[in-house]
Amino acid sequence: MAVKNVQDLINDGVEGRYVLVRSDFNVPLNDNREITDAGRINASLPTLKALSEAGAKVIVMAHLGRPKGEVNEKFSLAPVAEALSEALGQYVALASDVVGEDAHERANGLNDGDILLLENVRFDPRETSKDEAERGAFADQLVALTDEGGAFVSDGFGVVHRAQASVYDVAKRLPHYAGGLVEKEITVLHKVADEPAKPYVVVLGGSKVSDKLGVIEALAPKTDTLIIGGGMCYTFLAAQGHNVQESLLQEEMIDTCKKLLDTYGDKIQLPVDLVAAEKFDKDAEKKIVDLDGIPAGWMSLDVGPETVKKFAAILHDAKTVFWNGPMGVFEFPAFADGTRGVAQAIIEATANGCFSVVGGGDSAASVRTLGLNEEGFSHISTGGGASLEFLEGKTLPGVAVLSE
Repeated sequence: MAVKNVQDLINDGVEGRYVLVRSDFNVPLNDNREITDAGRINASLPTLKALSEAGAKVIVMAHLGRPKGEVNEKFSLAPVAEALSEALGQYVALASDVVGEDAHERANGLNDGDILLLENVRFDPRETSKDEAERGAFADQLVALTDEGGAFVSDGFGVVHRAQASVYDVAKRLPHYAGGLVEKEITVLHKVADEPAKPYVVVLGGSKVSDKLGVIEALAPKTDTLIIGGGMCYTFLAAQGHNVQESLLQEEMIDTCKKLLDTYGDKIQLPVDLVAAEKFDKDAEKKIVDLDGIPAGWMSLDVGPETVKKFAAILHDAKTVFWNGPMGVFEFPAFADGTRGVAQAIIEATANGCFSVVGGGDSAASVRTLGLNEEGFSHISTGGGASLEFLEGKTLPGVAVLSE
């Protein structure tokens, strides 16, 4: 990637300088506001440590959830500040606002090596505004927290596909650098997109065909096999004429799926059995059925054991794998076997020399939720949407701006 990185910034001399860092701390919380998956926080640590140890005055920008431009305690970054402090082994203060009085006072009081976390940038509606002038005004206020020697480091890969103030507009106003995380993500994804070792297998799951249509159309010509599971597989099965009963279905996408099957039928691999459930509930009665065996009024919440065997056999010989989307409702233990089985097959392929990438989002969450070995994959991305858009060939504004 032809952009300057964090090491370039450190080599230029960063001691005593303010550095704005855009991280991605959009982590899942439970009802007690406890972080249930700290993967994105852990991924941010190397860049923050490097800057702190080099003596920078670090100000971190991040968001959590969708507060829709309003201050909402439910989406406060307080749990993140606490987790970050513990992970870094140093106190990370949280400003009570984004660009207000408290943020300025705390920024002015930073010593070399200190780290300050601003409150959720999406508490300000200008962060995600479509109006460039509005975003620019907000970016100016963020930049005002630094001084003449300020710099910007983009390290939130999960947001680089968005032209938002803290991602894009700040980069236009300060000397800018790619953080270690963003640099690594782009390098890995280039390897998958540009020079995948064959056989190249893409595994897609998740709920909606419409969410993955772009990546299916972009990757199908390049792959040897396209495995489809999760909620989106039921629309494909319906396109083949199967009765999926109450399973998740996008009726408006059935014709699209028919066309994809006509065009890439030799590459697309679908389930051969399913795990049906009486209702959408973790304790629902379940049974393994064939593709037309879902009882009336029931739904499928996972792929079946024969499907796992079929997919695992394909993955066994793969040399490159990109996986985005679980095979079923992995959050319910009774319906997690499909996702676990496919993930385990990818881990085994990786041990045999396959280059495997988990494309962020629910896939990454499932790896941790199911207690699988994260080291068993070549790379686990922190950005689901960003990784998909990259592989679709779309321009990622937060990456493109770093080349300017």
